[in-house]
Amino acid sequence: MENASELINGLFDKNDKAAYKCLKELLSASEKDSDIYRFFDTFTEMIDNDNSYVRTRGLLLISANAKWDTDFKIDEIIDKYLSHVMDDKPITSRQCIKALPNIAKYKPDLIDDILSALKKSNPQQYADSMRSLVYNDIKAALKIISEIGGIGTSA
Repeated sequence: MENASELINGLFDKNDKAAYKCLKELLSASEKDSDIYRFFDTFTEMIDNDNSYVRTRGLLLISANAKWDTDFKIDEIIDKYLSHVMDDKPITSRQCIKALPNIAKYKPDLIDDILSALKKSNPQQYADSMRSLVYNDIKAALKIISEIGGIGTSA
């Protein structure tokens, strides 16, 4: 793997293919050990970025590092994270929703917050072509997270 700092910088590359390559390497590294977790604050800043691709990368990396979050950093930013369930961009919304079961798996204390955000979400703001996709993502995430939490599904 390249230097982790170089990969982090690459997440902001104007070339989306290059940035995506960095994201994939960082996600893979996050599976193996906690080394990438040290950049958590950068990921948190990313979810406020004007560029939806950068926001999405931040959301995915936060989720991928949930299992290493012994400092409870996700707990501190969960409301900000969950605001992206209904991001301005439906693609970012979809990626956020799909990443939530991983957070729930490693942060069971946040399951109620996550389920609440999903149940309150309303994909009506999106174009018809995306609305049903977002709705189906929400439904799938609710089912998985409810199973993780041992809660009966009520989607």
